[in-house]
Amino acid sequence: MMERNIKMTEKSILYERRDAIALITFNRPEKLNALDLQMLDELEDAVLQANKDEDVRVLVFTGAGDHAFIAGGDIADLTSRRGLQHYLEFAERIHGVFKLIESVDKPTIGAVNGWTLGGGTELLLCLDIRFIADTAKVGVPEINLGLFPGAGGSQRLIRQIPLCRAKEMMFVGKPISAEEAHDLGLVNRVLKHDDLMKETLALAESIARKSPLTLKLLKRAISDGGEMPQSASLRYEQAVIGLVLDSKDAHEGCEAFLEKREAHFEGR
Repeated sequence: MMERNIKMTEKSILYERRDAIALITFNRPEKLNALDLQMLDELEDAVLQANKDEDVRVLVFTGAGDHAFIAGGDIADLTSRRGLQHYLEFAERIHGVFKLIESVDKPTIGAVNGWTLGGGTELLLCLDIRFIADTAKVGVPEINLGLFPGAGGSQRLIRQIPLCRAKEMMFVGKPISAEEAHDLGLVNRVLKHDDLMKETLALAESIARKSPLTLKLLKRAISDGGEMPQSASLRYEQAVIGLVLDSKDAHEGCEAFLEKREAHFEGR
């Protein structure tokens, strides 16, 4: 049975260690896990804690309750804001935290358990792998409030799905089903709600058995290379794989294959 080191609080974010997995749960179910400044502060702390912990190899994100992953921002909070204040406070904060999640060196997985709207979808776009419950819906409905996705969504969405479909989602503001999200390539797999966490954690455990050093360098090669012309990114890849071949893990993996045994990676 999996050992657990659990720290449960009444905070907006719950942080739970499950062996090599950090489970980060959005914990405002009475507000459908809507984002506010307190949640962003606690989310940043949780991600930094997981990234700093050498025993954590994978981060999994999900929502508390049965209804929502994150159902957007806190509208009552947003309506009190004005342009410069919003830019300097909430917008600055959410962009920074989402960039942190997007760029963290360890693999990230979303277990999308319910409504994922506005900022929830924008956070989803920052995750490496996304599993979604068949009952969930995804959308960017900000246009219905006279707004548009301003936490990175207007830019990340157009880079992850066809431009015309991204525009339709943002111009119309109508949520799409889990199956539609899968067809668009927004999520990796649609699962029955009751199987979501089991399947997500099984994947996380599988990834956690890989070399953490190689995963770190691979994520950097993908992220950095994706912003370069291909000719430059191929040179970059050539250099990074050279670094990997200097690691103990690379030789352990090759030797284990030749000896027909399981590899034991240490991140060195």
